[in-house]
Amino acid sequence: MLVDQDKALIKKTEKEYGVLYRAHLLEIYKLYVDSAEKTTDRRQSANSFFLTVNTALIALTGYVQLGAGDTNTSSYYWAVSLAGMILCLAWYRLIRSYRGLNSGKFKVIQAMEQYLPAAPFNTEWEVLGKGKDPKKYLSFSKVEAIVPWVFLCLHAVVFLRALPWT
Repeated sequence: MLVDQDKALIKKTEKEYGVLYRAHLLEIYKLYVDSAEKTTDRRQSANSFFLTVNTALIALTGYVQLGAGDTNTSSYYWAVSLAGMILCLAWYRLIRSYRGLNSGKFKVIQAMEQYLPAAPFNTEWEVLGKGKDPKKYLSFSKVEAIVPWVFLCLHAVVFLRALPWT
């Protein structure tokens, strides 16, 4: 751990803080781990939202196509597909943002563990090979980031087929 990060994390020594130092450090650690879990929950909610919206857009396009005897209905496919592609890009960017936020939170948790009697997150990370061996650990972020691209490709196909020159 870098000295600057230690100074940012630990503002007072145990002697300066007093007898409640260890109890308060543990309580802060618990709150921070809970904060990381809540971030993961928000991330899952965002993924569910984008998955639902994209699935609905693709289903709507297919449903309208089934009953589209006139060309006026299909003329709006490009707009729906464009909206879907924009949503996919926003979704992908949000996944990357959450990945960075979670990475930062777990680095702080691991740093806090240096001051606690046990270090479960550090140990888990070591057991998983620090994410360097995909057979031991494959980052959820890398897997989940594929989904928006799959939907983006589906929307792109519909978009290209809806254009007048096709």
